[in-house]
Amino acid sequence: MENDTIELLKKCDAGAKMGISSIDEILEGVCDTNLKKMLQESKHQHKNLCSEIHSQLSQHQSMEEEPDPMAKGMSWLKTNLKMTMNHSDETIADLITDGCNMGVKSLHKYLNQYKNADESSQKLCRQLSSIEEQLCQQMRSYL
Repeated sequence: MENDTIELLKKCDAGAKMGISSIDEILEGVCDTNLKKMLQESKHQHKNLCSEIHSQLSQHQSMEEEPDPMAKGMSWLKTNLKMTMNHSDETIADLITDGCNMGVKSLHKYLNQYKNADESSQKLCRQLSSIEEQLCQQMRSYL
């Protein structure tokens, strides 16, 4: 049970950090003030959840986890390529939507993979998934 809990928390930590990093990559290029505000609020939610995850990891005497370097590199490459081809709020919304969908998919996969994780870590995972789903839904009006 403890191993599943730690592994789920680590995956959530990496996912939340990936979300923050992705938002940081595009935030400067956002034109619409409402879109920028939504992204900043989501980044804030991700950071708050990261703090909770770090607290849980500390209680289990475990270290934080960084996003997979390959996934982070591929995300950076895709973002920069798309933004070079079409620098617009629509492109930003498209990139964020793709990232959120991948995040939600991964988080549900981890919930199924680490079934024996404790309830508090599962709750954090569901909260992160909810933040991602909410941001994805907010992006629809910009697509």
